[in-house]
Amino acid sequence: MIKNIVLGVALTGSLTLLIQALYAGSAARLFLPIFFTVGLGLGLLRLFVNHNIKKMKGKSLMTKILFFAVLLGIGLPFQSWFRTNVMFAMDPKIMPRSIAMMVMGVVSLTVWTMKSKKQEA
Repeated sequence: MIKNIVLGVALTGSLTLLIQALYAGSAARLFLPIFFTVGLGLGLLRLFVNHNIKKMKGKSLMTKILFFAVLLGIGLPFQSWFRTNVMFAMDPKIMPRSIAMMVMGVVSLTVWTMKSKKQEA
């Protein structure tokens, strides 16, 4: 029940921010979908890393180091690109809405995944 409410609030808030930006013709309309997608990606990454860390018990030290090296090798270049090409190109006035959209993306994916796992069990 609570998961449904949180998911509904997050998705309704995201949709409201996007419709508001489209209606107002704001420059945020370009960034909000990007930030929501990045939020979904961060939520998926968090779930992936948590799942794999649980499976790391009993693995060799070299396997653990390789896992985190690959994770950082992919993550750091993406973070650098996102910061320089997206965040520095933004108007600071739309930054709070964009960050809120990213947080709602993370929350939406996390709650939806938790809800799906509960229904499977």
